[in-house]
Amino acid sequence: MSVVLNHTDSGGEGTPLIIIHGLFGSGDNWRSHRRHWQSNYRVITLDLRNHGQSPHTPGMSYTAMAGDVLALMDSLGIDSAHLLGHSMGGKVAMSLAREFPKRVQSLIVADIAPVVYDHHGHNNVFAALNSVAGAHPADRSEADALMAEHVSERAVRLFLATNLVRREEGGLCLRIGWEEIETGYEDIIGLPAGEKAFDGPALVVRGGRSPYVSEDSIPALYGVLPQAEIVTLDGAGHWLHAEQPDAFQRSVDEFLTAL
Repeated sequence: MSVVLNHTDSGGEGTPLIIIHGLFGSGDNWRSHRRHWQSNYRVITLDLRNHGQSPHTPGMSYTAMAGDVLALMDSLGIDSAHLLGHSMGGKVAMSLAREFPKRVQSLIVADIAPVVYDHHGHNNVFAALNSVAGAHPADRSEADALMAEHVSERAVRLFLATNLVRREEGGLCLRIGWEEIETGYEDIIGLPAGEKAFDGPALVVRGGRSPYVSEDSIPALYGVLPQAEIVTLDGAGHWLHAEQPDAFQRSVDEFLTAL
């Protein structure tokens, strides 16, 4: 059964552009990009299941998450759209494009490949979230100190802190379904859903400093997206859309304009 996703719809008459965030993110992470594109497109940002303000529910398979996005499209009367997905959201977008290609006008994938990733990549993050969830810290400084025991990178802690909200009874808690995410982690690091290639236009934007779209993963990428154009943002890491927003927007603009 699909989940009713929280979303923001810019409205307008332009072709729909649906933006799908990555693991531990939310649609709010894409507000500046939504403002940039909404003059030319009907931009929809969403919260995937167990993220942002969307419902918490068991199951993080790409079939299920793509089904959630498809149900959102149906509810908004969108027959087809450009899909833009970052990281986990890129695999969701690939899954929807492979399983329902007629619903996808083009596909934009930000720094992810259709491969299985390392099982231990987020163990420290789950430990940090667990420490915060169990402590109900009084403020963000206290929450940061708890997370710092497990995650040394301040930028990562600040990103995780976007999921903190204040409880009515005092203290902070996590708005994401981190336990459901951790239980479904094997699916998250696995392959996108679908068996066929998506033959439509596709753009893959990767960070030059990111290991997520390595040269070794390129054959698998072309196996799923045979028409893909690959653009590398030199100096950018995995959060390339936040590190180099202007360059990222230019890459997407040039791709969409050329369609």
